[in-house]
Amino acid sequence: MHHRFNLGITVFLLAAIGHAAPSASVVPGPNARLEVLVDGSPLPHYAARGTWYIEALKGREYEIRIRNPFPVRVAVALSVDGLNTIDARQTTAAAARKWVLGPYETITIGGWQTSQTHARRFQFTSEEKSYGQWLGKTNDLGIISAVFFRERMPERVVSAGPVTAPRAEPSAPPADAKRRMEADATSLKGANAPQAARSQARETDEYAATGLGQRTDHAVRQVYLDLEETAAASISIRYEYRPQLVRLGILPARPADDDPLVRRERARGFDPGFCPEPKREKQR
Repeated sequence: MHHRFNLGITVFLLAAIGHAAPSASVVPGPNARLEVLVDGSPLPHYAARGTWYIEALKGREYEIRIRNPFPVRVAVALSVDGLNTIDARQTTAAAARKWVLGPYETITIGGWQTSQTHARRFQFTSEEKSYGQWLGKTNDLGIISAVFFRERMPERVVSAGPVTAPRAEPSAPPADAKRRMEADATSLKGANAPQAARSQARETDEYAATGLGQRTDHAVRQVYLDLEETAAASISIRYEYRPQLVRLGILPARPADDDPLVRRERARGFDPGFCPEPKREKQR
């Protein structure tokens, strides 16, 4: 029996460092998955316009969680704001450096990989303060994308005397997939929705992007895989602050708590009892 291996694209494998280490999924599922987490909890997804939206939380750090649904290793090209999370380059998904996941494995990516041993956490911020703005690459702000490539299985040649049996291709794993990425995130207590009308207008005009959060330990090592040419799964998530999601019609408008109209909308009319009288002053 002979095995043929081809040298493939450069990819990175997460090392066992804290909560950013990969952890095997206990029960394999049918779909690759991509989630954005804040304080360990996934943000709700809203389907609209043929894509998924999430509400960015200003000033908060976030994580990206990815899940491999296939029974083989995969390499995942993961970008935030159009920038590769490993080297911040803008390339095609096929040419990008990638994260490696074992069969049915789930990993958490904590931030921008700034060296072999450290990363800077993802953080929701404004376009002006984003990592993309600092690099001068602002065409793709507000989007998180992951593309999965399966490892190519080696072709097997079985010899039977002078006749060589035909090469058998491995059966294809499930085709459709969604991926989940995780990024190390701690929360920075950012400003909430402004209360004054003027600052509220500024908030409406501010668009979400991702900046550099805290520096964290995150060791990786480089490996080489021979990957299939065609992606096995691809998913993108758009993120915006709430005012923009309201303008897009994805979320309903939410009046401020001190809005008199909110108080008036809570009015219900009748209460039991009688009309009270003001207490008279005692006459001397």
